[in-house]
Amino acid sequence: MRLAGRIGGVATGILVLALSAAGVASAHVTAVSPDKTVKGGDAVITFRVPDEDDAARTTKFTVTFPASAPVLDADTTPVPGWTAEVATKELDKPLQVGDLTVKEVVSSVTWTAQDGTGIAPGQFQQFSIAVEGLPSNVDQLVMPATQTYDSGKVVNWGDQPPAPGAQEPEHPAPHLTLAADAAPAAAVTTPMVMTSQDDGARWLGGGALLLAALALGVGIGALLRRRPKPAAGFVDDEEPVEAVKS
Repeated sequence: MRLAGRIGGVATGILVLALSAAGVASAHVTAVSPDKTVKGGDAVITFRVPDEDDAARTTKFTVTFPASAPVLDADTTPVPGWTAEVATKELDKPLQVGDLTVKEVVSSVTWTAQDGTGIAPGQFQQFSIAVEGLPSNVDQLVMPATQTYDSGKVVNWGDQPPAPGAQEPEHPAPHLTLAADAAPAAAVTTPMVMTSQDDGARWLGGGALLLAALALGVGIGALLRRRPKPAAGFVDDEEPVEAVKS
């Protein structure tokens, strides 16, 4: 996948974004991206998962992608102590994306902690995926998630994100805003407008050519007038002479 190699290169930017988000909602699962998330485009998405329990560890985290807003493909980046699995779903009706016919899409991504590991209380973990083919039919990609603790408790992060200015729900689903893909600007042809200054320049240029032609004609005429007459007895090839009878 094209985006897989980009994950490591943007790790620093993701960390900065995640820490910034932490100051806003430190107890919420959030999704951030260093890329401009554009409808139908590609992006690296990072989920910041905090452990909210006082004693239990987070041992599994699953994020789902709704079929109504399909994601075409996703790759994961390795996380020490965790395994990742990308699940796909076959579509009832294939999607036509440009020249590509899509028969299955990503349904979920699950990270599972290995034995003895996990997210400890008061800590958080970041999980990154490289997504190819973001949905083009929504303005906001909402990705409901579940967080499982080693005590058996499961927290559902599935509340719809609040409208601007509204109170935030207890467990909002991680989400990203998708921008419209900017259409290429049409080429603009500027018509040529002849000004009076341009007309004057054209008249001056034409007058100069006319004067040059007249000067050339005068010079040739003067040269012809200065041509010497032929000496007596000299026969000019250009003027035939009649034979003289004896």
